[in-house]
Amino acid sequence: MPDSGDIHAVKASPRADAQVRVYPVPPRNGAEPREIINGFLEAMTSDDAHFGTARTYLSQKAASKWRPEDGTTVLTAAPTTRDAPRRDSQESQGYTFPLVGMRMATVNSQLEYEAETPTEHSWNIHVSKQNGDGEWRIDSLPDGLVLGLSDFQRNYRSVNKYYFASGRAKVVADPVFIRQRVDPVTGMDPVTQAVKALLDGPTNWLKPVVESPFPSGTALKKGVTSLTIDDRDVLKVPLNEKAANTGRSQCTKMAVQIMFTLKDLSSANVEQVELQRADGSQLCTFLKGQEKHYAPDSGAAGREVRQYFVNDKRQLAVLNGSGSDGSVPEPVQGPFGQGHVPVGLAAVSRENERTAAVVSQDGTKLYVAPITAPSDPKPPVVTSSGKTANDRLTAPSWDGLGDLWVADRNPEGAKLLRLPSGSGAPQEVPIVPGLDGARISSLKVSADGARIALLLEKDGKTTLQIGRVERSGTGDGAAVSVAQLRAAAPQMETVTAVSWAGASRLVLVGREAGGVPQVRYIQTDGSTPAGSVLPGLNSVKSVTASDIEGRPLVAYSQDDGIVRLPPGGNWQTVDTTGSFPIYPG
Repeated sequence: MPDSGDIHAVKASPRADAQVRVYPVPPRNGAEPREIINGFLEAMTSDDAHFGTARTYLSQKAASKWRPEDGTTVLTAAPTTRDAPRRDSQESQGYTFPLVGMRMATVNSQLEYEAETPTEHSWNIHVSKQNGDGEWRIDSLPDGLVLGLSDFQRNYRSVNKYYFASGRAKVVADPVFIRQRVDPVTGMDPVTQAVKALLDGPTNWLKPVVESPFPSGTALKKGVTSLTIDDRDVLKVPLNEKAANTGRSQCTKMAVQIMFTLKDLSSANVEQVELQRADGSQLCTFLKGQEKHYAPDSGAAGREVRQYFVNDKRQLAVLNGSGSDGSVPEPVQGPFGQGHVPVGLAAVSRENERTAAVVSQDGTKLYVAPITAPSDPKPPVVTSSGKTANDRLTAPSWDGLGDLWVADRNPEGAKLLRLPSGSGAPQEVPIVPGLDGARISSLKVSADGARIALLLEKDGKTTLQIGRVERSGTGDGAAVSVAQLRAAAPQMETVTAVSWAGASRLVLVGREAGGVPQVRYIQTDGSTPAGSVLPGLNSVKSVTASDIEGRPLVAYSQDDGIVRLPPGGNWQTVDTTGSFPIYPG
């Protein structure tokens, strides 16, 4: 407990359970200007249809023009009036109220969450007396909503909508935020909101690397605000006339997207999706379970995905079984398990876990070899001439297409490299528009191959950025680039380790300004899911997670060695002398 320092009054949105609802009240007769402002700010946090009560605080003209659906500004706490209101003049008797807060994110009209470093956000609301009844009302205000973080979390929830990676039958997650309950503007329930967001198309950031089989202009049938699941757990989705002539194969892919999108909604237990034409006739049906063939991690579905690490003999070791059943880590077969190549860093291919890539202990060489059968070491596929270990190769990473990625940190020639199929000639991957003096210290490619997580070092800090992986052409000769990096954890002062932990979720080790290092989950858009901070663990140097839900988290602690966190449990020691744990990828 603190035992010194000044006491400061803090006005913040109270932390509220997601089930709590706010029922707004209209302004009372004779309410003063400040009361009008406070009542309106409170009414903005409600689920009132069309924000009807909030509009009663506005003048008739302002109420007809205000567009709350134009976007949402998320503040760290509820907005406050910074200074005394400014009076216009003795004659007009109008007041301008300057409001202020610390902006941490915005949600745009595409429902995309855009996190940012907390920055002061200020705006003005004007209040004047109305000629008709002499009551004070707001007659000038910006469009959109402004909410404190706790109010935002109470009203909104994150949902992944899914599109197909360009030219491939694998889906890519595109996270958006929808209302927890009925949307005040559209009147749609959460299931309908999620389907509408899917039909509206991918967000602008992801759009260049995905495609959708829905015909252009496809939307829900006019007037549909609720998609109900019948007693057979069948969801019927009536579409407009744009989808009337869809073929069966195309329609099946459309249903795949809907089935994946609804998985994030615990209230939607859908066993079958039925797409319908505007006249009610059936387009196609799709049964739950068939969509797994389109998952980025479909190769791992139905089989045990093992955990690997580097043991104290600098060998790549694998842990068979759960660890709690008495199983003992064993070196893999081939040169990486026999000591022929002293292993420093490693990555195991996603497909069948047959091949591994390792960086030598001194960081100078990258090798690729089988790990399921004895084999002789082969020449390195990449070599770095950096003067120190920190100036040489990063840990490699495999994407879901079988390509291998690694970065050379040599200041005299730093570059991001991709080896097609894990064995092709290294190709330098350009990053557009560039790193602006930053250097890649670590990388992880997503299972879908459409996104890459990069830890970038600059000015003594390491930040987490997500880039879009763009491909032109097919096969090993495809031209590949990384475009439009965006901050995924702007609230963190530094991030030291990262791993993919799902379709749009990452697990990282980092520290906020003035805070202590912690292991936590974060979404690719920078939002923090519920239960994001994990049980404390000291001196964590690396962390790894599986894309398959329910698999334990694994980390390396300088104090405890290799440790594992099963769902709902506590950290358990696996190997006290090992380092650098990895899941395939």
